[in-house]
Amino acid sequence: MKAVRIHEYGGPEVLRYQEVAAPLAAPGEVLVRVRAASVNPVDWKIRSGGARAIVDYPMPFIPGGDLAGVVEAVGDGVDGFARGDAVFALLGLVGACAELVAVDAAKVARKPAGLSFEEAASLPLAALTAWQGLLGDGRDCAGKHVLVHNAAGGVGSLAVQIAKAKGATVLATASAANADFVRALGADEVVDFRTSPVAGRAADVDVLLDLVGNEQALALWALVKPGGVVIRIAGGADAAALAEQGGLTIVKTRVKPDGIQLAEIGALVESGKIRPVVAAVYPLAEIAAAHEASKGGHTRGKVVLQVGPQT
Repeated sequence: MKAVRIHEYGGPEVLRYQEVAAPLAAPGEVLVRVRAASVNPVDWKIRSGGARAIVDYPMPFIPGGDLAGVVEAVGDGVDGFARGDAVFALLGLVGACAELVAVDAAKVARKPAGLSFEEAASLPLAALTAWQGLLGDGRDCAGKHVLVHNAAGGVGSLAVQIAKAKGATVLATASAANADFVRALGADEVVDFRTSPVAGRAADVDVLLDLVGNEQALALWALVKPGGVVIRIAGGADAAALAEQGGLTIVKTRVKPDGIQLAEIGALVESGKIRPVVAAVYPLAEIAAAHEASKGGHTRGKVVLQVGPQT
């Protein structure tokens, strides 16, 4: 089968599209013939070696965490999936950019009806990051004021929709060029804090979802009311998983694969409450260009890789 592998850390030139041995489905796994995968910022951070303090995989490895495809075979002990089922999954942080992937069945969910494989592949990491950030540890968004910082990107665009679906009033940050796009996702108010200072705004935010992690984002903490929650997705790599600061609960979270949660997200997609946003599609062989497009940081939604035929 064809796959992309990384043999050494470096720039996009280290992404090698090559022939590799096909995997088999072990007990508890399903073998998926991949139709699409997606690119996340963590992919090029891992590829460059910039994330080695957090993850350092033995070489060579196959990049990519998201996939959508069709079940090719089912390992012993797997219930609920059969050959021919259309599925999507978050593997973790690596392993998806290949024509065939063996994946733990607990990480897999049925592809939402009506979505293309490319659209479905854009969802798992980004949607689960938003879901676990907003709703982890039993948090409830209903009736809350939620601020999504960096709402036009892959995670942010889904966080806005998930928060609205769960009954929140959503304040979002985005550039002026992306303001209408973010409003169309459901945001009640969109602010460009590069031009609109925090000072003078009411501190009425219950939950801040920080997807940037820079000094500007720290200034937004002033908008969170006492007793509120700051969810740190980006930045603060060494931060404690749970802390308190200035009367706020600070939560540092990292996404985990979860087929049950992914199925819940899929149900919201099918009900029309969440729609994926695909910024661009590249063939798997052009993954280097896809990484560069993602790294540019100006895409609305996700960059996706087409691995196999979509029909």
